[in-house]
Amino acid sequence: MTPDEYRRFMQVESDKALESAGGAQDDHTQYLSLNLTRTKRIEKTYSPSSRIQTAVRAVRETQFWMVLTEPWCGDSAQNLPYILKIAGCNPLIDVRILLRDQNPDIIDAYLTDGTRGIPRLVAFDLQGRELFRWGPRPKPAAELFRRLKDDGIAGPDLREQLHNWYAKNRGKAVEEEFVELLAVL
Repeated sequence: MTPDEYRRFMQVESDKALESAGGAQDDHTQYLSLNLTRTKRIEKTYSPSSRIQTAVRAVRETQFWMVLTEPWCGDSAQNLPYILKIAGCNPLIDVRILLRDQNPDIIDAYLTDGTRGIPRLVAFDLQGRELFRWGPRPKPAAELFRRLKDDGIAGPDLREQLHNWYAKNRGKAVEEEFVELLAVL
């Protein structure tokens, strides 16, 4: 899907879940609705820094960025909007989104520590050579996630702390990691 097609898909999935739940907010419906809200907020408020714009504009050859994700994924709702705005700084970067659950063979080729963690971005050149991988979350968020799990924190408490970190970070870690990834190309 194109980013616009994915946004529409995310809206439709959220609307369908709410309708099928008869307006009730079960966990699945709540995640979809919350993720849609998070995504829209980031899309509305985030502007790429001059540093990331410079790094992205330095790309001189066409790149294809494949992102595996799902609308129910909180990490994706927190990261994909930044990735799309970053990619949008250079018309040579073409982003396509694949649904993880419909493409198990592809996600299985790009596991993170043996898991199907998403969002998972894999960048390619025009010859299909892999340029870099990113995901499923920025390194500081991954470290926080591991530390919380090691401390026995799980479920809603873990998600709340992780999403609080995302809200405070406002995409800075994503930008830093993409500056580093693009600098070595």
